[in-house]
Parts: sequence; C-alpha cells; structure tokens
Amino acid sequence: MADSDNNRENSRDNQGPRRPNNYRRRRFNKFKSKKFNAERNKNDINPNDNRVLVPSNKSVSVVIPLLNEEESLKELSVKLEDVLTKLNCGYEVIFVDDGSTDRSFDRISEIHGKNNKFKCIKLRRNYGKSAALAAGFKAAKGDFIFTMDADLQDDPDEIPELLKMLLSGYDLVSGWKKIRYDPFIKRNTSKIFNYVTSKLSGIRLHDFNCGIKGYKKDVAKSLKVYGEMHRYLPALAHLQGFKVTEKIVKHHPRKFGKTKFGASRFINGFLDVLTVVFTNKYIKKPLHLFGVLGMLSFFGGFIITLYLTLLKFVEGESISNRPLFLVGVGFIIVGVQFFSLGLIAEIITKQGAHEEDFLIEKTL
Repeated sequence: MADSDNNRENSRDNQGPRRPNNYRRRRFNKFKSKKFNAERNKNDINPNDNRVLVPSNKSVSVVIPLLNEEESLKELSVKLEDVLTKLNCGYEVIFVDDGSTDRSFDRISEIHGKNNKFKCIKLRRNYGKSAALAAGFKAAKGDFIFTMDADLQDDPDEIPELLKMLLSGYDLVSGWKKIRYDPFIKRNTSKIFNYVTSKLSGIRLHDFNCGIKGYKKDVAKSLKVYGEMHRYLPALAHLQGFKVTEKIVKHHPRKFGKTKFGASRFINGFLDVLTVVFTNKYIKKPLHLFGVLGMLSFFGGFIITLYLTLLKFVEGESISNRPLFLVGVGFIIVGVQFFSLGLIAEIITKQGAHEEDFLIEKTL
C-alpha cells in the first residue's frame, strides 16, 4: 500500500507542479458558459445577425400597387420571397393591379401558382395609387404592413430594418431616398413638396412620398386614403397622433418601363397638402380658420377706412375717388364673408357630428 502511494506521488512529481484549484474552477466555469451560450443560441438570434426576431404570433403583409410593370414582377417576387422567408413568420404579398393594360396580371397569376402567399387584387380601371393602396390596406391581414413600388427601385432588403424600427415602438416608418435615381424635375419638385408639407404638418421628414414604408396594422387601417393622399400618409398619421419617423433607404435606377410622374402632379401636390392640413386641423372647428381670416381682413379694411376718414375730417380731402378707399371697403366685405362662412360651416359640422372621430391607443 505504501509502495502504491509512493508511486502516485512520484507520478505527480513527474507531471510537474499541480494546477491551483482556482484555475480548474475557471476552466469549469468557462466550459459551463460555453454550454449555456450554445443552448441559448439555439433559440435566440445572434446580436451580430441582421435577421429580425418577430414574435411567433405576428405576421407581415406587403402591399404593392402597380401599373404596367410586367417586366419587373418576376424579379421582384424572387427578392421578396427570399427576404420574407428569412423573417421566420407568416407573410403575404398583395399586388394591386391598378388597371394595367399589359400582361402584369398574367405574370402575377404565374407567381401565385408557384407560391400562393403572393396574391393580387385587380381593379377594373386605373383609379390611382391612393385607391390601390386603400384596397391593399383593406385586404391586408398582417400585423405589420409594408408598401413598396413594383418598379424595382425600392429594395426589399429594407423591409427587415423597417420592421426593427416598428418593433422598437414606432407606428410608421417612412423611407428616405437620400440618394435617388429620378429625373431632375421629379427630384427638385419633391424637395419643394417635402419642405412645404413639413412646415404645414409639423413633422420634419425628407421624403413623404417615398414608396417603401412600414406601418403597424392599426395605423394602416385607420388612414383614409383617397384622391392623391398617398403622398402625405406620414403627415396624416402624425396629425392623428401616431409616432412617425424615417429611415434612409437604398434607391435603384429604374430597369424597366418609364416613370408615371407628370406635370399635373406639381399643381395637385400643393392643393393636396392644403387638403391634408384643413381636413385634419379644422374639419371639426372651421370657424377657427375662417374666423381668423375674416378678422384679419376686416381689421385691415377698418384701419384703411379709418385712416382715410381722418384725412377727410382733418385735412378736408375727398376720399370717394381714391382707390385706397375701395380697397378698404373690399377688405371689410371679404372679412364679413369669411366670418359668415365659418359660422355656416360650424352649423353644418354640428349637425353632422353624430359621434366623435378619435382613436384610442390603450385602455386599462
């Protein structure tokens, strides 16, 4: 027995100095840590991974309005399928054919035959982009709804990043084509529109009309999209109290077809932004707008006529033949008309106000 103990001691001496206990403890803890991280990474996403962790009970919808884009649809569907599959959640893609005269619907039918998650709503004629988006929003079933154009200028790879921002707490994320490949006129008129819209709506965005956007479901379902209001959806959402932001997105040159931008949109755009502001700020209180305009006009006319009256009595000058007198009287008349119009609008609003138009965020 003593000999075996001596042999063990000699063996230890031959192996060199013993490792301290704390070294063995660190090695064991490091092994446990690696094992724990391996188990955790089976279910969690690597922090350096670009994938998005979507709750298992949530789904995504992509709404794509289009007009005569048959050449780009196949390539677009392949890219979308690749991106949306990696999200590991339910998804659907809704093409809205806004009265195309080419074979766009046939192309979508072929795509649907291969993957029934790609769907299509075909409108009987060309109603416009706002109507197409309204139809898509109505049909969308996803908890997060994304819109993009079908011309391949919007990049489907931006969808996961927009989704991250929606999951972080924003209600609407609008794309910003900081570097854009559009005609000169379109680029510069857009800058004017964006500046005016920012000033009037109270939210600072660089690209209100960017095709690619992300919405939470309740935002998309609450927006009333008609006429040409699709350009100002972020402003409409902001004026309704939703949390809106923007993200720089990639923009590609157009590969097929031609732009649908026309000169008429330059004038219509300014009229639409006035509609957005009026219908959201003053639709329930029109006297606040017309009353203020009426008071300013009336006050301006009153000051002019008062000045002319003082000239007549102090210096004895005739005022009936002076153009300024007619201007003053005209301002007074216009002021009274504005104020009367505001009162009539208030009466109409009160008669039609059966219930309040408001949105509830949460209840306890």
